[in-house]
Amino acid sequence: MSGKKIVFATFGSLGDLHPYVAVASELSRRGHLPLIATFEEYRENVEAARVEFAPMRPGMAGFGDKTAIIEKLIDPWRGPEIMVREMFMPHVRESYQDLARACSGADLLVTHPLTFAGPLLAQKTGLAWASTALSPMTLFSAIDPSQFPAAPWMLWVRKLGVTPYRWIFSIPRAMVWRWEQPLREFRAELGLPATDVIAQFEGQFSPRLHLALFSGLLAAPQSDWPASTVVCGFPRYDGTPPDPRTRAELEAFLAAGEPPIVFGLGSSAVMVAGDFWHAAIEAAGRLKQRAILLTGKPPDSLGAVPTSVKVFQYLPYSAVFPRAAAIVHSGGIGTLAQALAAGRPQLIVPVAFDQPDNARRTVALGIARSLPFKKATADTMARELTALLDVPDCVTRAQAIGQAVTREDGARTAADALEKTAA
Repeated sequence: MSGKKIVFATFGSLGDLHPYVAVASELSRRGHLPLIATFEEYRENVEAARVEFAPMRPGMAGFGDKTAIIEKLIDPWRGPEIMVREMFMPHVRESYQDLARACSGADLLVTHPLTFAGPLLAQKTGLAWASTALSPMTLFSAIDPSQFPAAPWMLWVRKLGVTPYRWIFSIPRAMVWRWEQPLREFRAELGLPATDVIAQFEGQFSPRLHLALFSGLLAAPQSDWPASTVVCGFPRYDGTPPDPRTRAELEAFLAAGEPPIVFGLGSSAVMVAGDFWHAAIEAAGRLKQRAILLTGKPPDSLGAVPTSVKVFQYLPYSAVFPRAAAIVHSGGIGTLAQALAAGRPQLIVPVAFDQPDNARRTVALGIARSLPFKKATADTMARELTALLDVPDCVTRAQAIGQAVTREDGARTAADALEKTAA
């Protein structure tokens, strides 16, 4: 097959970027011409992987202070509305313009659920389109429901049957319909027919190809998933390898004692960590365990720490998770992919978004415990980690799951499906 230009459109955190970098890199290896359109702020991340980049508005800088934005977005009630109504809907025309330029000469467009301009562009131009789900929650199954941060009680409603669950789910659908009024107005400007499809629900799914970019271990295919769904497994990528100095520091610490507990909060929750790192240090001390903290800030920002603790601003998770005694993380899908592949027991401290549901599904695998982030004190983390590490077969089970996740090769499976669609 001659090289195809395949454009990936995505918004969000690094967890919303890295899976597409993994798939794009696999396509590039096969001789295709992948391009990632996203926030300008991610240009360096994309180009470091030798993938072509195109900026797509809005830019993250326009949202204001990152920490203040994350604090708003993690609110279980107001967060989703702020994200849609205040961050992305006002800029849908700009996103469309930038994406149209990026798609000039393209053979296929691949979209993230938040890139509302993508399905419009495909419908307007006839460009072949594939959609993606990074976690089970965005499939909105009534048969295998997810845990939504604002309404965990809906899992109880589901016990009454699929019909009551769907009836209750009509309430958030009505709310989201109002949020999408600017999108419907833009559809009319483009000359597209009016529709009652909701972009954030059924409107995000391509009838041609929908890639579930997560492991089937997290969620088995359901009859109410889109018929075009292909479960790929995790396409794992977590940035460039550490520089020689950082690598040497890591290896020296690991060689100096027993495997440590590794604490990390991804690229979003890390901005609202608060006292989490000090609580982590105290919890590890109570367990007489060594620890590595990945804080997203210069190592000296925490002040003096015990010699049994090593602080790094950043490490690729794949470089450190497999060396851990246990992994403590917030449950973002990108972090979870690396933690599962590492084959280590996990304590998940979900903050928001899909994290509570990801945590629930991982606990069901028998390799993790879950503790809400707001309750993650030194006392509670020490207690939960003790319970986790005392399970006799937890490590063996985690290792088996790690081997299964590694065998899946989500980037290869996704690239296979995209090649067929582009052809």
